[in-house]
Amino acid sequence: MGILNVTPDSFSDGGRFTGLESAVEHAGRLTASGADIVDVGGESTRPGAVPVPTDVELRRVLPVVRALVETGVKVSIDTQKAVVARAALEAGAGIINDVTGGADPEMKSAVAAAGVPVVIAHSRGPSALPGEYSDVSRDVVQDLAARARAFEHAGVEPSSIILDPGLGFSKTPQQNWELLRHLNALQSLGYPVLIGASRKRFLRTFVDTPEPASPELDEVSAMLTAVVLSRFELWGVRTHVPRLARVAQRLVDALDSFEGTAR
Repeated sequence: MGILNVTPDSFSDGGRFTGLESAVEHAGRLTASGADIVDVGGESTRPGAVPVPTDVELRRVLPVVRALVETGVKVSIDTQKAVVARAALEAGAGIINDVTGGADPEMKSAVAAAGVPVVIAHSRGPSALPGEYSDVSRDVVQDLAARARAFEHAGVEPSSIILDPGLGFSKTPQQNWELLRHLNALQSLGYPVLIGASRKRFLRTFVDTPEPASPELDEVSAMLTAVVLSRFELWGVRTHVPRLARVAQRLVDALDSFEGTAR
């Protein structure tokens, strides 16, 4: 899942793809370098970001969604607003990626009516403080299980639900690592899992520069992808640089093939 932020204030690429032409061009680069899906977002979810009015978010994302769909790109809409999700689906998007996991009470019915896949990410809202978990893995699993059940009760097919542990959302670096180490606990719920660690702050301790869009940080993100894929089966990886994620995937596949031959 390639990331396309059509926002002025996203943490690593804000303002780079706010124009329709630049957004479409970047989506082309994402798909050419290995993205199966382009995730279009019109509202930043970085800490401290100012909420975006619905009409502004719609103006940002709908022209991009329509243009990408016309070129055959599979699009997901990254939004926490049901109104935006419905409009994007009408414009041709095929997946909803809700970073709040259904905080908007209308989101569940929007997903159920459309019959599309939905990514339910874990977040306790902008006011939540990092560290407020008694056991982060257990708490996140319980929270996401409850949210998945709520979507099912609204009529969403279980096979259409994908879970995202919400790395970096009101979680300390140690809690992010705990979630990654125990992804099997989340997978035990029976839903596919997506992770989004690309360029996250907790990875910056492994590079020499704090720059969030540095090549070194992208490399570390890809290394983490390889490690996680070697341990767990994922539905998807949300990334700024699909090319490196694909390399990570091929490395893991090659090792699995070699080990199978060796045995």
